[in-house]
Amino acid sequence: MKWSKTLTMVEAHAEGEVGRVVTGGFVNVPGETMTAKLDHLNRVDDSIRRFCVFEPRGCAQMSTNLVLPATRPDADVGFVVLQGDRAHAMSGSNAICVTTVLLETGAIPMTEPETVVRLDTAVGLVAARAACRDGKCERVTLDMPSAFVEDLDVGLDVPGLGPITVDIAFGGIYYALIDPRQLGLSIEPDQGRALVDAGSKIHRAANAALSFCHPEVPSLNALSYVMFVDTLDDGTLTGATVMPPGRLDRSPCGTGNTARLAVRAARNQTRPGDVVTARSIIGSAFTVEFVGPAKVGPKPAIRARVSGRGWIHGVHQIGLDPSDPFPNGFLLSDTWGDAFDLLAS
Repeated sequence: MKWSKTLTMVEAHAEGEVGRVVTGGFVNVPGETMTAKLDHLNRVDDSIRRFCVFEPRGCAQMSTNLVLPATRPDADVGFVVLQGDRAHAMSGSNAICVTTVLLETGAIPMTEPETVVRLDTAVGLVAARAACRDGKCERVTLDMPSAFVEDLDVGLDVPGLGPITVDIAFGGIYYALIDPRQLGLSIEPDQGRALVDAGSKIHRAANAALSFCHPEVPSLNALSYVMFVDTLDDGTLTGATVMPPGRLDRSPCGTGNTARLAVRAARNQTRPGDVVTARSIIGSAFTVEFVGPAKVGPKPAIRARVSGRGWIHGVHQIGLDPSDPFPNGFLLSDTWGDAFDLLAS
């Protein structure tokens, strides 16, 4: 076996969502800040993303996290999330995976009963407080990036679906939030395919019709995901986030529920100090807390905490044989959906 590139991965999931972590073989991404590194991956050279995420080394139902040297003195480590469509600035489930992996592998010393890991992200510092016992990272609580509403009750005419109404909010990345009952759907496992098909259409229609830009990070200027949202009679939040090219987040979604909390605050449906349970389509749970008000540039915003569990479930290496005809991987629409040609371009 002769490889020209080798990466070591620690496999982890946070409440069902796979977020593997590169722990060896990769050095850095050009850029003086995490935002600049994110922009480099998305605009200059995304070969490492394709290598990690596309087949045969990756699959649609997972993310790969690049752990990078911190670019700011108050952070321990930086990270960027690589997914099927692009590199993303922040993810709650992936931050939980990264924190769990760094502590349980000894990359960052674990202190019991709590270790704080300060994560440098493209949208600012995220403090991850890990509850630790007997060498295990039992739960991670994230101080999420400040979240804000971009617009409420936005009307969209979606090809194949007709007129709908969505809320646009930022929770670390941009979301369109929609009640699935508008489409005669519900957040149930047997409706996963229908939710993905509808969410993918909404995602494309929203990005084609709407224009917005983060007031402090100009390169964050497009919708990342569509999240279907509902509330149970006992106040539990349920959600299903549709992620390009066409699959559902298995976790409750940290950035999505942070964006959702900003919408609920704007509608006076929650107040500082409120704590709710958010459940995914597979029944896994995050705890979401409204901490208090904030500002992002001129926009009124909120601060939220998201808490969940992560588990390591494997370790493996991927590599590149110089004779391999697919050095950057490949996609097929049977798995990657009808947007695969856009992702591969």
